[in-house]
Amino acid sequence: MTGASDRLSELAAGATDEFDLTDPDHQDRLEQLADTLLAEPGAEPAALRAAALDAPLEFRMAAKLVESRRALLAAPPTRLGIVFAMWGEQNRLTPRSPDNPHGEDSLRTKIRQLRWATVGTAVTWTLYAVDDGCPHGSGRLAQEIAEDASAADQVRVLFLADQVPTEDGPLRSLASADDSRKGGSIILGAMQAIADGVDAVIYTDADNSVHLGQVGLLVAPLREDGARVVLGDRRHPESVLVKDAARWGVGIKSLRHMQRMAGEAIFGRGILDTQAAFKLYQSGLLAEIISDPVVFDFSFDTDWIGAFLARGIDFTQVPFAFLDSAAESATAKQQPMTTWETLLKGMVASLRHHDLLASAASREMADVVDEEVRDYRDLDAIIDVVPPELADAGESSYGDPEVMSPAAMRAWLRAHRPAD
Repeated sequence: MTGASDRLSELAAGATDEFDLTDPDHQDRLEQLADTLLAEPGAEPAALRAAALDAPLEFRMAAKLVESRRALLAAPPTRLGIVFAMWGEQNRLTPRSPDNPHGEDSLRTKIRQLRWATVGTAVTWTLYAVDDGCPHGSGRLAQEIAEDASAADQVRVLFLADQVPTEDGPLRSLASADDSRKGGSIILGAMQAIADGVDAVIYTDADNSVHLGQVGLLVAPLREDGARVVLGDRRHPESVLVKDAARWGVGIKSLRHMQRMAGEAIFGRGILDTQAAFKLYQSGLLAEIISDPVVFDFSFDTDWIGAFLARGIDFTQVPFAFLDSAAESATAKQQPMTTWETLLKGMVASLRHHDLLASAASREMADVVDEEVRDYRDLDAIIDVVPPELADAGESSYGDPEVMSPAAMRAWLRAHRPAD
């Protein structure tokens, strides 16, 4: 056992603490390390988890890939549909270059990652890349890349603009692709995957933030435990998370407090990472969930979560590795608080629809969101200040009406309301 531990320590010592999502050499190194660990006799699950605790980033990521690959090798025949939406993704879809410093070659990278993860297994996959009305031709570019990568049979490029308006089905409320902000395209990809007969739908983002070699982490609970919903959880202590926490000001405390209190039905169940773009839904259940969507924007995650909670469906959460791809993110391209406005408003609308505003505090805070957050400017006005009640607040205090009541939050928003 000591020899095996020493060998894992040696491999960890040779790993790096840097990983560049735009560098294909880093992808090579990661998969080579994962292959080495897979072949290492002493790299049993418990030993590998122990070795990864204080190891460099590359080793910790490789450990997740090893766990995933082992799960896929043991899985029975399983058909996966992996869905992601594209709007303004022309830079991340193409390789890094002097003119495209943040290029991730993301579609080719996803294809490669899935091939690595599933080769020699009974798990098959199709990628559904959905153009969300992108004015820069992300869909056409994705088609060209899939052809060039000899993956046209495993990559389906869909265009939301070709499917709306429609008189029936989950997309019937969309007048055009312009009415979608990611959610409509994810729904379209899921619809097509279900129609194609997949066993489960996974959705992710268009960037390389989640190495898709980790899909086995989601498949394992589906196949071993019969889970119908598997949620990736970046906040899990065994997750690997590299994220730019400086993206928001100190007022993020107010936003999280509002979110947790209004969303008590979700956050009170321990679902703290609602927006992780690494989730799996069993196809039959997902067909029910998307039959009557409430929102078609960035808040679709909480709409789907509310839908399965309202049905009394249990769920599993799994740790995984996530490296923030911030430079080309939606929040970097638009007013940051428009994202939070969408998340808060959409969550409240969904919880009302699913009758999940169960406590007086959640109902009152939902009213505050509806009535006091007129648009993103009301949130922008409080993002760089913090209420005295929340100055020392931490994770355990967010959402607690005893720490700061809905009435106090209403007063705080009104006191900082920008002039019309």
